Amino acid sequence: MARHRYLIALGSNRRHHRHGCPRDVIGAALVCLADKGVRIRRTSPILQTAPIGPSLRRYANAAAVIETKRGPERLLRLFKKIERKFGRRTGGQRWTSRVIDLDIVLWDGGPYAAPHLTIPHPLFRERAFVLQPAVTIAPAWRDPLSSLTVRQLTARLTAPRPLSR
Repeated sequence: MARHRYLIALGSNRRHHRHGCPRDVIGAALVCLADKGVRIRRTSPILQTAPIGPSLRRYANAAAVIETKRGPERLLRLFKKIERKFGRRTGGQRWTSRVIDLDIVLWDGGPYAAPHLTIPHPLFRERAFVLQPAVTIAPAWRDPLSSLTVRQLTARLTAPRPLSR
């Protein structure tokens, strides 16, 4: 069975009763993935970022390049299982505080679409909290839809904009 490479995003903005602060929750999630046979190839520094939506707590965000025999849907099921193990509940309001959020951003198989999963992640090009960690570990990885690299996407998103007159 072939192994696949994925670029994933990790985020947390709530303490966990056992793992501690959001930064430590991200580390614990990576350990949990490794315990499930996922190879962690590279991890970004953990960044503190402002929340989107109704949450008031700052986020710890990171990215990782992983390798696994799991296809996208099997990996998504593993992510959801880990999120539940860490106390995340399904449903409710979007963008609220959460103990852990695991997202598939890109994979080596190009575009992918299923009822509950789209790769590339539909919003990753607009999210500095995904691109800034990702550029530190996968700057040359190309978005299969735009053909731009993570470095180019980050530059476009974070470039200073002239003030309108």
